[in-house]
Amino acid sequence: MSQTVQRSASPSKRRPSAKSPTRRARPASDASAIAYDPKRGVDDYVRRVAAATPMQLVQTERAGVVGSLIKDLSRRMDIPSSRVFRILGVPKATAEKKAAAREMVSGRSGQAAIGMVRLLGIAQEIVRDSTAEEAEGFDSAKWLGQWIERPQPALGGRKPAEFLDTPTGVEVVARLLGSIRSGAFQ
Repeated sequence: MSQTVQRSASPSKRRPSAKSPTRRARPASDASAIAYDPKRGVDDYVRRVAAATPMQLVQTERAGVVGSLIKDLSRRMDIPSSRVFRILGVPKATAEKKAAAREMVSGRSGQAAIGMVRLLGIAQEIVRDSTAEEAEGFDSAKWLGQWIERPQPALGGRKPAEFLDTPTGVEVVARLLGSIRSGAFQ
């Protein structure tokens, strides 16, 4: 390996060599990002995201999600992982690699995954607030997994899954779920 060239006499301005990588301190703003813990599961993560402040959501979106969340989310929603990868815009090989290595999926795909988690939180809240007998033991995650794959008249006959790759699309689908809650279908 080549030696590092010192550009300044000041030690604080030296460029790190390959043998001594610098470790940047994590910015304080990242401290509030909500991390997924596979041992606690998808439902715990959904609850924590649903209870998050807007600033925590911003930090979580910036940080991305660990790849294993996407696979666990697909299992929880009973959707094949390859389909969830397509919905979120993550190439299958990339998603599999990141899940296996416990690496982060960031950018649009990470934001889309958090959007799907937020939708699951809305679905769970609808069921939790329901007074119907059928709500007892109802699996809102599996219902949402089926619902996002069904064409919806309020979306011009398109499937909600087609909208989940952008923040605005997630908001459109979230409003539609809200209208289901209130009984006022748009």
